Amino acid sequence: MEVYLVQHGAAEQKSADPTRPLTEQGREDVRRVAAFAARMGLVIGLSQIRHSGKTRAEQTAAILGEALSPVDGVVEVSGLAPNDDVEPMAEALARESQPVMLVGHLPFLARLAGLLLAGDVGRGVVRFRNGGIVCLVREADRWSVAWVLTPEMAGK
Repeated sequence: MEVYLVQHGAAEQKSADPTRPLTEQGREDVRRVAAFAARMGLVIGLSQIRHSGKTRAEQTAAILGEALSPVDGVVEVSGLAPNDDVEPMAEALARESQPVMLVGHLPFLARLAGLLLAGDVGRGVVRFRNGGIVCLVREADRWSVAWVLTPEMAGK
């Protein structure tokens, strides 16, 4: 089973807009990554895209949803905010049987990856990039990194 971890695209500074929507560059980066992933068949059988509900994550998830067409759509879920406890999400992922995509924030995503891959939330095992996708795969209750896609890798 795959889980795709996505840090939202580049967002406006809080001082410019407290809701922190994606910048034009952030939208373009996410569109490029989404199109590349769809074209190359990197994300197969995606059940659902889940996001934190924060504007920047919701916009990122919507762009990804347009390109990747998850069977059960794009939904807001609790537990993906920047400083949320990662244990409940890790437990939920252990029960998943279909591929899902989580669109969220740092430090949450880094802490979740550390827990899944190394058993330690403080272990920095993956370097996330705005608008990038990290694919983790679970085999026999063990997680590993399958691939990483950054906006730069997706071309222009």
